[in-house]
Amino acid sequence: MIPRDRLRIAVQKSGRLGDPSRDLLTRCGLRFRSSRDKLFCFGENMAVDLLLVRDDDIPGLIADGVCDLGVVGRNVMQEASLAAGGEASIQELRALGFGGCRLSIAIPQDQEWNGPQQLASQRIATTYPHQLGDWLRRNDVDAQIVTLSGSVEIAPKLGTADLICDLVSSGATLVANQLREAVVIMQSEAVLAGAAETPLDERGDLMELLLRRLDGVLNVRESRLLLLQAPRAALDTIVDLLPGQPIPTITTIEGQPEAISLQCVCSGNVSWQELEAMKRAGAQGMLVLPVEKMLA
Repeated sequence: MIPRDRLRIAVQKSGRLGDPSRDLLTRCGLRFRSSRDKLFCFGENMAVDLLLVRDDDIPGLIADGVCDLGVVGRNVMQEASLAAGGEASIQELRALGFGGCRLSIAIPQDQEWNGPQQLASQRIATTYPHQLGDWLRRNDVDAQIVTLSGSVEIAPKLGTADLICDLVSSGATLVANQLREAVVIMQSEAVLAGAAETPLDERGDLMELLLRRLDGVLNVRESRLLLLQAPRAALDTIVDLLPGQPIPTITTIEGQPEAISLQCVCSGNVSWQELEAMKRAGAQGMLVLPVEKMLA
């Protein structure tokens, strides 16, 4: 790797992963100052900088040691890995929970789907030829891959392909082009990718610190802090009703020996139905609060 004393993270300059990536790093406590050309962000409170690039370039920048980490779609990372012969030059460190989509094969709406073998001898347009080729090989299908750089969904209309393999989120684009999703090749989302070998200098320590903070942010993203009071006799029933079965903290209430105060962090939302069930069991004064940070 190139000798450096500052950690460098590659992030999509524009597109659907750009803003969520920078927001996530901000929630990890990082502050940045952008350069005039908006291609580099200098870390003001930690030795962590951002390089704003095309998402397709991120795996190569990590593999070449230009960047230590990158936020990229799993689909882009896997395509780059297969293009390089499957060598593990980069690895997925964390799934980040945004940018969800799937790489799917889509066929004309009036066609039935009878399994992979019906793709034999068909022309399939895609911008992910290596992932499609890998899937076809694993399913023993001999089809022609038509590699395109964009506008894959209109290839059947233009007569350049019989069907397509492309990213799908809502599916509205497929419907607009008289296509329907037949089979999912892979599930994708934004991931934090890093080199196969962790730097042994200061950057390694920074990476460990960042991953701890990132885990804290990701773990509480859907968590809620639940506070309530209840009769001590109702404690077992209320604990059984807690969503996710967390381990609560129980304290006594001054001057009320038969009452307790309960607090716990619940993974996921706490529904009205769950609160009403706890109230029927004897709970009162219930508060559900968002969790901003948590460090184990």
